[in-house]
Amino acid sequence: MINSKSDQEEGGFVKAGLLYGEKTVNLELPDRVALLEMKPAEALSDQTSAIQEALVNPIKSPPLKELARGRKNACIVISDITRPVPNKIILPPLLKTLKENGIGRENITILVATGMHRPNLGDELESMVGREIMDHYTIVNHYCRKPEVYRKIDEIDGAPIELNIHYLDADLKILTGLIEPHFYAGYSGGRKSLLPGISSFETMKFMHSYKMIDHPNVTNCLTRGNPFHEYGVRVTESAGVDFILNVVINKQRQITGVFAGHYNHAHLAGCEMVYSHSVVRLDQRVDMVITSGGGYPLDATFYQISKALICAKDILKKGGTIVVTCECREGLGNPEFCGIMRSIYGYKEFFEKYHDPKDFIIDQWCAQNIFQALDHAGQVYVYSSGLSQEDLDKMGAAKIKNVQETVDNLLAEHEKVVTVPDGPYVVGMVE
Repeated sequence: MINSKSDQEEGGFVKAGLLYGEKTVNLELPDRVALLEMKPAEALSDQTSAIQEALVNPIKSPPLKELARGRKNACIVISDITRPVPNKIILPPLLKTLKENGIGRENITILVATGMHRPNLGDELESMVGREIMDHYTIVNHYCRKPEVYRKIDEIDGAPIELNIHYLDADLKILTGLIEPHFYAGYSGGRKSLLPGISSFETMKFMHSYKMIDHPNVTNCLTRGNPFHEYGVRVTESAGVDFILNVVINKQRQITGVFAGHYNHAHLAGCEMVYSHSVVRLDQRVDMVITSGGGYPLDATFYQISKALICAKDILKKGGTIVVTCECREGLGNPEFCGIMRSIYGYKEFFEKYHDPKDFIIDQWCAQNIFQALDHAGQVYVYSSGLSQEDLDKMGAAKIKNVQETVDNLLAEHEKVVTVPDGPYVVGMVE
C-alpha cells in the first residue's frame, strides 16, 4: 500500500514508511524489527535569514560581500537534479549579495555540476532553480566529454585532473550544495562539487576506477584516510575556491543547518552535524535489511540505488536478505549502465571484465557496487514500478508486487531484522 503517512510506532508493531518516488510504501512490522532513522532535526525557523546570516558571518572566511568587491565576474557551481538541494532558497540571497557588491547578473555564470550525468534543461532546470533565476542568469551544464569545456590543472598518479573552464576562469569561485552521507566521498558537498562535479571523463576514470571504489576507506561518513575525499581536497586547493554555501536538510527536506565560508572548515563543520543525525550504531550485523532507494529524485534510476544497496550490505551478514523499494521512473539509468547490467552475470564476471583500468567505461562504479551487494546477499527483493522483470532476473534480483506480503513471509526465516525507511540517508555502522 502506498501513501504519505509518516513513520510511527503502535503497541507491538512498528509502522515504517519507506521512501518511494514522491510517496511512501507503508509497512506494519513486529516490534522486534529495529527502525533505523535519522535523528529528529528541526527546520530553521527562518531559512532565508539563516542563509543571509551565514553569508555575513561565515566560517573561517571573510564575508561574501567583502570577497565580491572588485571582482569582475563570478561562477556559482550548483548540484544537478539528482540532489535535493534547496536552490530556490539558497541562491537568491547569494545572488543579491553579489549584485549589491558590484557583480551584476550579466557577469554571473551558474554552472550545473553534472559529473557524468545528463544535462538539466527546460522544466527540469526550472524545478531546480525557479523561473526567475532561469530566465535572468546564464546557466551552463557541465559536459565531461567535451574537451573544449575543461582544462588540466593537476596530475595524480599519472591521471590528468581537468576541470570546467567556466569555473577556472572565473574571478570569484563559489561552490554550493548539500551535505549528506556519501558512499565514496564520506560526505557530499564541499570539494565534491569540483571532483567529480565539473571534472572531465579522463579524471573521472581515475576517481571512479575499480581500484578506487574497492578501497576499504572509500565509504560513508569517513574522511580521514579516505583517498576519494583527500584527492578532492587536493584538487580543490589546486583549482581555488573563494567561498562555499552548503546546507544540511532533515527528513522533510527542510534546511536544518547552513555552513558557509572556507571550502574545508565550513564543509567539515557540516559533516559533523550530518554524522550526529545520520549515523546509527549497531552491535552486530543483521539477517535482513528492509530499505529504500531514498525517494525522488535519488531513486529516479536504478543507477543511484547502488547507494542504498551498499548501505544495506555494510550491516548485513553474508548471505542475508535485502528488500528495497525504489520507483525508478526513468528505468535502469544511462545507456552505458544498462549495457553493463544487461550483459554481466554476477560479480565475478564483472571483476574479470572491468577491474583493468584500460577497460573502464562510464557508470561502471555503480554497477560494481550493485554486483558487490548482490554477491554479498543471499537474495535481494526489489519493489519498483519502473524496472522490468527481465532486467531484475538478469542481475539475480527478484521483482516483487507486494512489499508487506513479501516481508511477512521473510520474517519467519530471519531473526535479526532492521528497516531503514530513508535508505542511504541513514548510515548503519557495526561496532
